[in-house]
Amino acid sequence: MDLYHRSIEVILQNQHSSGAYIASPAFPNYHYCWLRDGSFIAHAMDRVGEYQSSEAFFRWVDRAINKYSYKVDKLEDQIKNAPFTGERSILHTRYTLDGEEESSDSTWGNFQIDGYGTWLWALAAHVQMTKNYALLSEFSTSINTTIRYLRAAWQLPNYDCWEEHPEFLHPYSLSAVYGGLNAVAALISSGHLKECTFPVEAYAREVKDFLSRAAISDQRIVKHVWPASQKQAARPVKKSGVDASLLGFAIPYAVFPLDDKVIVETMDAIEKELHRPNGGVYRYREDVYYGGGEWILLTAWLGWYYAKNNEPQRAQRLLAWIEDCADARGNLPEQVNNHLLAPSEYQSWVERWGPVATPLLWSHAMYLILSEELKQPTNSK
Repeated sequence: MDLYHRSIEVILQNQHSSGAYIASPAFPNYHYCWLRDGSFIAHAMDRVGEYQSSEAFFRWVDRAINKYSYKVDKLEDQIKNAPFTGERSILHTRYTLDGEEESSDSTWGNFQIDGYGTWLWALAAHVQMTKNYALLSEFSTSINTTIRYLRAAWQLPNYDCWEEHPEFLHPYSLSAVYGGLNAVAALISSGHLKECTFPVEAYAREVKDFLSRAAISDQRIVKHVWPASQKQAARPVKKSGVDASLLGFAIPYAVFPLDDKVIVETMDAIEKELHRPNGGVYRYREDVYYGGGEWILLTAWLGWYYAKNNEPQRAQRLLAWIEDCADARGNLPEQVNNHLLAPSEYQSWVERWGPVATPLLWSHAMYLILSEELKQPTNSK
């Protein structure tokens, strides 16, 4: 099975006519499009030259944000006039494939900000690759709305990228906010984005400074941050442990250089605590979702980091492990259950939602990104 071309096929076959990427076609709870998943999938399509596919996704996001932009006005007014007390004014993290908000299931945490930073980052990468800078003018309203939204929401407690812990701020999510704002700032400074008059570079710097102050403990990035209160400044949740999503600090959002001690210590912790020897990468040690298996996309993400960090042999081993995880049809799952962290929890999830999501488009996307990264002749820190 040629997993590379099969992965492209899986993604293209499961892109809706609207441009949205369904998270997983065979898993009913994932019959939506998340901005986070979709943006990485679009980036993978860019990396393999499927620009028409990625542009269709970005147009879908543009329409969805413009449709619900009135909520940003409400959020700004609410924050200005009273403490934030609910989620009625937030932009959702997932949408139907037609671009409608979906909130019938209250168990899902719709207030997640990382996807909005990720779409800005991915869009910036797209226009840099394609040189289609005209898209920036066309999308200027949704870009400006996203910047306003992130400016208003980034210090509000919200769900992390795993739909958990709404009581905290989340360094991964904030790294995505930084990455998106920083990418937009670069487009402004290069003269390619003239319709944005916000001081975006200053906004990005503010987020980075916050992360430097509040998200580091013992020279390592923490998983959660206590939000500021009237009595105390924001501070790291020191016992929150390490989370594989913190790979985003290094790749792709580049909050700190790859050789920064904080990045080195955090990546070492992910390797030691979450990378199973000769296997894949877990989300976090306390994970019980489908028993807490090894995630394909996180394994590819760690490989992406190693490839960028001039360690291609380590990255290649992770790529090979992922290839071994594909089923007979060349489909990659969300996670594999051969070595579970919490095996007693596995069956209850199967009974509740069915088998593990397969294929997961984000898994295929990250595999493609890693494959493409390993084709690069050199990578510099």
